[in-house]
This record gives sequence, C-alpha cells and structure tokens, in this order.
Amino acid sequence: MKSYILDMDGVFICGGSLIKGSEDFIVRLKESGAKFILLTNNPKYTQRDLQHRLHVQGLDVPAENIYTSAMATASFIAAQTPGASVFAIGETGLQVALHNAGLVITETDPDYVVVGETETFDYEKFALAARLIKAGSLFLATNPDVIGPSEKGFVPACGAIVALIREATGVMPYFIGKPNPLMISSALKYLDSSPSEAIVVGDRMDTDINSGIESGIETILVLTGVTKREDIKKFPYRPTRVVDIVSDIEIE
Repeated sequence: MKSYILDMDGVFICGGSLIKGSEDFIVRLKESGAKFILLTNNPKYTQRDLQHRLHVQGLDVPAENIYTSAMATASFIAAQTPGASVFAIGETGLQVALHNAGLVITETDPDYVVVGETETFDYEKFALAARLIKAGSLFLATNPDVIGPSEKGFVPACGAIVALIREATGVMPYFIGKPNPLMISSALKYLDSSPSEAIVVGDRMDTDINSGIESGIETILVLTGVTKREDIKKFPYRPTRVVDIVSDIEIE
C-alpha cells in the first residue's frame, strides 16, 4: 500500500475553512490503514497545536500524522551535528521541535542560527542573529515562503523575515522546507517509507509537485489551491495525475 505525503494548505484547508472532500479522504485513509502525514511549510505550530486547529475546522487528524518544516529542520541539524547548539527565531513549533531533537537553544556562540516564522518583531533578536552569523554560526531557515495564508489574508512569511538578516550579513541561509526535496526525504524517513512506496499530493506546481518529482516520487496535483489547470502548461514538468479535489484520489 502507498504512503501519502499530503500538503495541508490548499488541499485540506483554505484560511479558516475546510476544503470540500477533505474529511471523506482522511476517513478513507484511516480505514485503509495507509501511512500518511499532512505536511506544512509553516513552522509556527506544534503537532498538537495543528491537530487542534484542524479539529476545530472539522478534520480529525492524529497529531503524529502531522509533519512541519520546523520538525524537518530540527531533524536535519540533529543528523548533521548531534547535540548542536542553536540560536532560534521563531514560535513554539520551532522551539519544541529543536528541543525534541536533543538540540540546545542558546545565545552564546551557537553552531547554527535558525529562523522560522514569527509574529513578534524583536529587533534585538534580529541584530543578534546577524552578529552571530557574521561571527561564524551557520545560517538555516525553515522555509523559503515569502508570504503565507492567515484568517486575515496573507502575511509575511519566513522568506521575507530572513531577507533582513540576509541583507545585513551577505549570507544566504539554507532553506529546509519545500521546494527543497530534503523536506520530502525527511517526511519519508518519518513515515518509514521509500520513494517507490509514496505519493506526494499538493496544490502547487512550484513547491509540492517540484519537490516530489525531484525526490523521484509519484505526484498528484489537487486543483483547490494555488495552481489552476491552465497553469500546468507553464511548467517544464508535469504531475503524475491531476484531480479536482482530494477526495477524487483513489487510495492504492
């Protein structure tokens, strides 16, 4: 049976609303016994936070079936430098993921500076991050998204926040989240699955489908989010399949 790596925003939810077919597909996944995770580039929330937010919107997904760019970032650091020290700018989701990976959060000579998304602009933290990077700390960011969705409309996301530090230091961060295929590789490891056993489902050609193709994984584009059917021809690559809504997918 296939394992499913499912983008969250644009496939299951849009702002504060559940997309048609979402509940039906999750129910069928659970009944089939297939391995699956809902994947998000948003690093702000913990698995339990997102579980609750989805439940309020009418979708019941176990916390362990949710995977974020914060978790992928923490996993990457732990694999590269076990027990590393990190100076982090971000919300609870990033802080918890770093702690859970056995990493040390500090302001003193950290191995890495990690930037996620934050709702609080703390100038002193940004200034310290820039000084630490100039002094030799390695620069990572959870995801390259410049804007993200919210109930109030779009908001500046990690890519926009990182720009301030990048311009001040002249150092480009290494982005972990989609479209970096590392995010998909990290998700596969979390699922204990392999590329030949998996399917990536998403609503964006430039992130979801791109990262799936670069990971050698079958892809399905869902037309409930960013990419519309007429947009597909603008890209030099194609998804394996295209469906109108996620519940149109037959579980294999």
